[in-house]
Amino acid sequence: MGTSNSVTGHTNDPACDADGGKRPGKIVVTVSDTGDMQRAVRGAGIVLYRHAGLAGKANEREKFKADSWTGTADDYRASALTNADGQAIFTVDPGTYVVVYRNVPKTDAQCVRVESGCITDVCFRIALHAQVVRKFLTDDCKELDCHGPRKGDLFQGTMDYENSNVLGDNVVFEPPLKSRLDAANPRAFRVPLTRSGNVTLSWKLRLAASDKEFPGAPVPADAATILGEEEFVVDERTPQPIEGNLGVALQRTATAETEDLAHWRGIINSTERLSFNQYLRFMDMLFCADPASLPDGDKFKVRFDSLRKKRFLPFNDTDAYRLLKVATEAFVMVNCGVLTEPDRFDDARDRNAFALRDLPFPSDGLGALFDKYLEPVVGGAADARTLPYLAEIRRKLADVDIKIPVFDELDDELVSVCHGILQEKLTAPCLMELIWSYWHEEGMLVQTINAITRRFQNVRSGAGIDPLANLEIDPLRPLNNLLWGYVQDEQHRLSVVRRNYEYDHHYGLRLDGRAVQDHKAADTRSKFLEAFHHLLHMANVFFKQDDDTTVKADAFPVLNALKEVHLILTEGQHNQFGDLPSTARVEMLMQQFLLARPEFREFLPTRISVAYPEAWMDRVDAMKKVQGWTDTSVLQFRNLGVFGEQILLGIRWGFWSDVQEPTQAFNWLRHFRPQIQGYIHAYRAATGVDLTSEAQDAKIDATLPSALLRKRLASQQRSA
Repeated sequence: MGTSNSVTGHTNDPACDADGGKRPGKIVVTVSDTGDMQRAVRGAGIVLYRHAGLAGKANEREKFKADSWTGTADDYRASALTNADGQAIFTVDPGTYVVVYRNVPKTDAQCVRVESGCITDVCFRIALHAQVVRKFLTDDCKELDCHGPRKGDLFQGTMDYENSNVLGDNVVFEPPLKSRLDAANPRAFRVPLTRSGNVTLSWKLRLAASDKEFPGAPVPADAATILGEEEFVVDERTPQPIEGNLGVALQRTATAETEDLAHWRGIINSTERLSFNQYLRFMDMLFCADPASLPDGDKFKVRFDSLRKKRFLPFNDTDAYRLLKVATEAFVMVNCGVLTEPDRFDDARDRNAFALRDLPFPSDGLGALFDKYLEPVVGGAADARTLPYLAEIRRKLADVDIKIPVFDELDDELVSVCHGILQEKLTAPCLMELIWSYWHEEGMLVQTINAITRRFQNVRSGAGIDPLANLEIDPLRPLNNLLWGYVQDEQHRLSVVRRNYEYDHHYGLRLDGRAVQDHKAADTRSKFLEAFHHLLHMANVFFKQDDDTTVKADAFPVLNALKEVHLILTEGQHNQFGDLPSTARVEMLMQQFLLARPEFREFLPTRISVAYPEAWMDRVDAMKKVQGWTDTSVLQFRNLGVFGEQILLGIRWGFWSDVQEPTQAFNWLRHFRPQIQGYIHAYRAATGVDLTSEAQDAKIDATLPSALLRKRLASQQRSA
């Protein structure tokens, strides 16, 4: 390979006795690359063998065949890596030794004689002649010809060394930092010259270890390295006047990735799986096909078959309604948890959602990010993981055992007999908010189905003329079995009084009407509405700042508001928290399903030309028109329920009390912006209160929505 090696014996010790003493001597090995500049090779592997077959006489050592010599494990003495100066030093007894360089390029071994107390120098010059061939280019890639490099120009370099075609991948070139690599030539690079003055560009050349075996010697950890620098002076560019129109583009403030981004996206996906349209498609598939056709092991099939064996009604002709109830309950149980598989994330769709909100999408996907977000369940199964908020609650109850059912078919109700925490409540919590049911009830969903069932039973509504008295019930004949079962099962459904007490316990919200006049709650969240509306107001202020590309929006006020709402929500996380929201959701989904049936289009005078997003809505608005109820479209109440649930889930299940940096609040605002602005608009449309008002003396409106709705209804009736 064109190497040039040498051995030199010398001493710096007057007592060096070359005539047969036994004091240790030293071998100083130096490895360098020859060329215009001698560069040290650091980290080079050096192996030392004892060569007992050669005597100390020079003429006998000349018989040593460097290119054919091979050592044995018995002859092996030591190994070392060269330091930053390219040197390795061995302390040895007097004798004859063979020094081997074990990196590329291939270099002949050297035989040396060490006398008592003497130092022997061994030099390996690998003769790569590594150098960077440099050029300076203008910013439009034209070579400079009449002046030196200036700020804004480009440095173009190409690493050159001997036998590059032979060495191949055994020599790896690492260009300077911030280089632009040439795809066609891995040893060519360009560096923009962004500042004037003295510039130094550092590069590396890594030399792989030889594939030759060295008996007794350990395998080297890393490749050897040659470091080089390119130094030059960059002149300041003379400013050039610019004339004409200039285009300037500003971007919104960038944000950093946080692990709870995946949790929030999972909440959106989970609530969308629970939406009415998904439910209706599911029910059509179920009742138009045989449930037995579902694949074995399907989560819904398992739940459906289990519940079907347990849910019975003590009435005749209620099988159709019983199957509807069982299927709805199974649908809710399977789809209500963000931690459950499958279809937790859809990276293609979620990536687009993140791009629309200017949020960073994780390189490994949301699934991997969500796995990092979850924490182990203390005392649970080895693979049991839960949300950080629930993990903190579990740590507070560390003295309580985790219960894991032995049999899959064992009911939660039976397991609850034993003292402890059911693991499934931590690893697969059912994420639903009762505010969804509250706003649908304010939108007259329950009242509509109640009016229909009274007419079905031939019961007059109210003291005056019943608006439904003259409507023919005959179009509903195909629904006879469903309505019959629904009416017969009334004693097993939640009452409006019971729901009203739980609305108050969760959010301090109450219904208004004769059925709930005698309201005496033991525990209410009286501060929730004010705190929640304050959060929405501060979010609107943030959005205006975030849209201004000349301003960095401040998320600290929103972070504090999030902590306040989170605290209030978790204080109400008791009583019927785990059961009533899911039961209310099941009952209201069934009510929506009944109203969405095409038979009701014939029974109620609906407006076909109005495009509602869900099939049951026009029936409710038609009933409100017939009964003289509020003329605000049910669409606004449905949006309040859907958006309110998604917003509050992101607050309730986040570990906000432990967050100090505003980045998470910043990302939460961008992620839930459509839901927040949708809720604010729907609240104004339904109640007349604008939560974005920025008048100087404006106060956060904490009036109960039921009071605002009654006031608007009275105004509507007076104007009529």
